[in-house]
Amino acid sequence: MVESGALATTEDAVLGGRLRLRQPSKGHRVGHDAILLAAATPAFPGEHAVELGAGVGAAGLALAARIERLKVTLVEIDPALAQLAAENAKLNRLDDRVRALAADVAHGDLAAESADRVLMNPPFNDASRQNVSPDASRRLAHVAADDTLIVWIAAAARLTRTGGTLTMVWRADGLARVLAALSAEFGGIAVLPVHPRAGAPAIRVLVRAEKGGRAPLALYPALCLNDENGKPSRAAEALLRDGETLVLASV
Repeated sequence: MVESGALATTEDAVLGGRLRLRQPSKGHRVGHDAILLAAATPAFPGEHAVELGAGVGAAGLALAARIERLKVTLVEIDPALAQLAAENAKLNRLDDRVRALAADVAHGDLAAESADRVLMNPPFNDASRQNVSPDASRRLAHVAADDTLIVWIAAAARLTRTGGTLTMVWRADGLARVLAALSAEFGGIAVLPVHPRAGAPAIRVLVRAEKGGRAPLALYPALCLNDENGKPSRAAEALLRDGETLVLASV
């Protein structure tokens, strides 16, 4: 354990050691969602991607590590986490094209239509239906206000150029709300459900949408994180350890 300012942190390997991340030793920790989000995000060299609610930068840095010459801006409301995201960019030798910005998603100062790709993992737990962590940082990262989804998608719409894409992860039981919130600005929506194991209901959905797109909704085959024995599935291992991508990353 090390100290980053007044924050106790650990340094952990993800993507089979391809990426190293300093993160708080307590509170919100990097999980599968961030790596799956990066694996679902399409991007090309020379483009600009913005991660909203970046935390310590896991998803944005994983995307930058995959796509050469991609510029990435990591937007995080918590200044301590934004500082860790900047340190992680340096730690992984990506700071020449990845920067961290401490800002509120709803009131950030990035220029309109400045991003080719936006990716985000908004807080999505409903405090009225799910147990809320006593840890403040975990609450901030996980618990959604009533208008969180609308605010974050509006911010993404403002930042994304026409023809650019938004990729996001959300609770599977909230898919209808996601589709409704996207409908004003986005089309060409593609959905990939994520199941904890075969036969169990989906717990997450990965969603990719094109600003101004007109293509019909596409529903892709699901990803199962674990096999029938409770061990990580081959598909999940390929994504989480080997850095492979999901079909949503193909445009």
